[in-house]
Amino acid sequence: MTAPIQRLAGPRLGRRAFLIGCSAAASPLLTRVSFAAVPGENRLVVILLRGAVDGLDLLRPMGDRALRGHRPGLLAPGAGPEGIDLDGFYALHPALGGLMPLWEAGELGFAHAVATPYRNRRSHFQGQDLLENGSGAETGELTPDRHGWLNRAVGFLPGADTRTAVAIGTEPLLILEGPNPSGHWLPVSRNALSAQAQLLLETVYAEDPLFAGAYAGAAELVREAEARAAGGGGGERSLGTFVAERLTGDARIAAFSMGGWDTHRRQAAVLPPRLEALAQVLTDLRSGLGRAWDSTLVMALTEFGRTVRENGSGGTDHGTGGALLMAGGALRGGRVIGRWPGLDEADLYQSRDLMPTADLRAHAGAALAGLFGLDRAAIEGTVFPGLDFSDPPPILR
Repeated sequence: MTAPIQRLAGPRLGRRAFLIGCSAAASPLLTRVSFAAVPGENRLVVILLRGAVDGLDLLRPMGDRALRGHRPGLLAPGAGPEGIDLDGFYALHPALGGLMPLWEAGELGFAHAVATPYRNRRSHFQGQDLLENGSGAETGELTPDRHGWLNRAVGFLPGADTRTAVAIGTEPLLILEGPNPSGHWLPVSRNALSAQAQLLLETVYAEDPLFAGAYAGAAELVREAEARAAGGGGGERSLGTFVAERLTGDARIAAFSMGGWDTHRRQAAVLPPRLEALAQVLTDLRSGLGRAWDSTLVMALTEFGRTVRENGSGGTDHGTGGALLMAGGALRGGRVIGRWPGLDEADLYQSRDLMPTADLRAHAGAALAGLFGLDRAAIEGTVFPGLDFSDPPPILR
């Protein structure tokens, strides 16, 4: 493993502490993974599903009679199973069938018709920034500090630990960016670097004690990942195990992203493998955490939902209201919470989208309050400015 480095080079990093590392996924795509160490045994995992997941497909409201009329192709007879019935109204996408043991154990749950305050522009870039920043602005404006809401939350946790090292690769996640202590593992795959680039890095860092150890540790992690991949356990299928290993160490908060959810075309073919990968990550997390799973909450968030009506390319377009997936032993699961707005024409947002009936940030606030003891003033005033946290959703046991 990468040894902590005692100093940081360059003023740009300020008080942030970064740790170089590698995910267990030996992929040329860089999956960003961030960690924060805080006191206690409770754990929070935030998964950012980039590209706007179709919540109406992930968790299908089959009990709403208007759904079929809006999606004649996606729900056509013979197009595939209608889903796995959960409660007589909602059905889980068949690709998430591997999560049914979690549902039956009360360790999987959902909130439907949720959204951030972002409206109308439907830009992935603005929507994702707002999701990670936690702003209450409808236009996509970030909070004045332009930091992530998880980083601001860490500032209220006494004894939060920092691990210092140097970052190589892509920028860390905005959600944990800021002045408060957190460690960032920036996954680097040798598949993403040419042989010459690898040799150059090794040569440049060889005689510098600050960089040499960090780079050597990252390279070793990559070799381990590639060995696992060669044995058939590569890709995102090992990401959950990688995160679990860190959460059974010092880390208590983890955040990472999974992309590929923008289903403008051929949604019936594109979405299932992404959902299967997500299900595998959750399954691996549960297995890797062991008894620590009992005090863990996982939240899978996306920047916005998708249109209620399918488009002419067999897909859906950028929308507003969506679904939140939650898992973990700390979750009060086995249910879908939230007020369902309906899918009749008069019930839709701007006559095209699922109408949001709850602020997504309130669910994240409830996680922070229940797991780490943040009070209402901290959540409303600093972590999620503008949020009404007077009636937190009951998501924890």
